[in-house]
Amino acid sequence: MPIRHLVLLKFKAGTVPAEVQAIEAAFAALASKISAVQSLEWGTNNSPEGLAKGFTHCFNLTFADEAARATYLPHPDHLAFVEQLKPALDDVLVVDYRFTSECDGRS
Repeated sequence: MPIRHLVLLKFKAGTVPAEVQAIEAAFAALASKISAVQSLEWGTNNSPEGLAKGFTHCFNLTFADEAARATYLPHPDHLAFVEQLKPALDDVLVVDYRFTSECDGRS
């Protein structure tokens, strides 16, 4: 059963746009570097509700199963990315869940 790995990022005040862009590109590049990643999508918060608590970026990775996720987490490219991210990171929230069904809003 597929696993979704949802990562929300909040950057430190004063992090320059070029650094954020480099982090975005490095995170997105993990999909091509680590074969355990089935898919990776990301975007920036645009909710009008004002409930993001300073989190600006959302990355959603899909793994075939827990074994694939277990390959990704200690992978050298993932760990190198984490080291790149740390100096700019104010907070992170990670939620993993089993992808059991999809609703299209029509039923």
